[in-house]
Amino acid sequence: MEITGPYTAAVALILLNKPFQVLSQFTDSDNRATLANFVSMAGVYAAGRLDYDSEGLLLLTDNGRLQARISQPGSRLPKTYRAQVDGIATESNLNELRAGVALKDGPATVVSAILTDEPDDLWPRYPPIRERKSIPTSWIEVTIDEGRNRQVRRMTAAVGLPTLRLIRVSVGPWTLAGLLPGESREIPDDDAWRQIKS
Repeated sequence: MEITGPYTAAVALILLNKPFQVLSQFTDSDNRATLANFVSMAGVYAAGRLDYDSEGLLLLTDNGRLQARISQPGSRLPKTYRAQVDGIATESNLNELRAGVALKDGPATVVSAILTDEPDDLWPRYPPIRERKSIPTSWIEVTIDEGRNRQVRRMTAAVGLPTLRLIRVSVGPWTLAGLLPGESREIPDDDAWRQIKS
């Protein structure tokens, strides 16, 4: 895929739609796809992470203060995900998520969880998820304000809904809107700080 840009010196934040099976870092000794395949601006680094097998919004910045504000555990910025899950999700499943589930690293709850349809603007994934004729899939939208490792996947599995595909659609005030996989847009320094404080 092509690197998007160009970027200006005044940029504080890059919003990237990280494709499936891309590492949230710029180098890899195993020659897997990394952020270097999509971002050409020097001196930026990811503000938070997004798993190799997850897709969607990843924030990058060259501003250490902004990176800390976004990614530190105490920031409590809400992060919203759309998850395609194995089986038909019900309100009972969502109530379990809202009430909290026990994970190996402690209890976890969601800020919100709703049933939703497959997104209208969903792009194909390569390779696609496995499909089994005998087991249907469904979509839910989940918002969390923590950032534990593979948290959404572990939470949906705990209520009997293993996640097949996970797309992060927003972090705090920033959204994925208008970005296809591998595409990015920049937010100037003043705008980034104003948006995060509003």
